[in-house]
Parts: sequence; C-alpha cells; structure tokens
Amino acid sequence: MKIRSVSPNNRKRAFELTTWNRQLLFPYSKADPPPTTSDPVLQVAVDEELGREGFTYSLASGQEGSVHIEQVLEYNQDPRYMRDILLYKLTIEAQKRVEESSLSRREIIRRLGTSPAQLYRLLDPTNYRKSVDRVLFLLHVLDCDVDLVIRAKSA
Repeated sequence: MKIRSVSPNNRKRAFELTTWNRQLLFPYSKADPPPTTSDPVLQVAVDEELGREGFTYSLASGQEGSVHIEQVLEYNQDPRYMRDILLYKLTIEAQKRVEESSLSRREIIRRLGTSPAQLYRLLDPTNYRKSVDRVLFLLHVLDCDVDLVIRAKSA
C-alpha cells in the first residue's frame, strides 16, 4: 500500500497518513525515536527509498526515524493486513507439516484434488491471493486440527 501524504498532528500527537483510499493515524509514542514536546517533529515526508511504503521524519534534536506502512496497518488493526498475517502464519505451519508428513507430495495433491502448481502456490508464503479456506483444507489433508481462539483485547 502506497502512502500519498503524511503530516504531523501535534494536537492528536500522531502522524496522519493518507493512502489512495483511506486516512490512518500513527501515534508519536509508537515511533522510534518518539517525538515529544521538548523534541518536536521538524520535518516529515513520504520516503521514496521505501517505495512510498513508509515515511521518514526528523526531530529538533537532529534524530531521524522511519515508519513502514506495515507498522501503521498493524497498529490500526487493518482487516486486510490482519488477514494477510493469518494467511502467512497458516502457510508457514503448512510448510512445516508437509515436510514432517509421511504423505508424499503426490498423495497430498491427489487428496486436495488439485495440481502440483496449485500446491506450490498454497505453500508460497508470499502469495496472498490464495484463500484461507484452501490452506485450512491443506492442513486438514495433513491431519491437523486448526482451532481459532477469540479473546478480549488485553489492556
């Protein structure tokens, strides 16, 4: 996700980011180094070296910091980003289980009712176009039980 613009908001004590479809906040306290009233933000800009996927800021003390869009999305609990994290964790677990499984890859492919190329796409942790249900089905074929735990946020 590309950042279109970023600006400091001292009243909210946060950076305000604009992407192509939404606005997000990232609190000063989560930045490293954190801006303070005695060391305020002097300059902030979208960082071209990060592919417009982050921003860099400088403080009055001369310290500089950078924030990547993933930090902002994680802080804001963006549903698409959280889905991608879940998909990544499930894929890594599926990779481990395939390596540990006594089933051959050919047998896994047969049980999935799919092609070898599709299995490799399912096992690719950088592929976010796959569905969570297909990865869950792969884990089921590998004789795994997957439990989803929902709990209240901790303070």
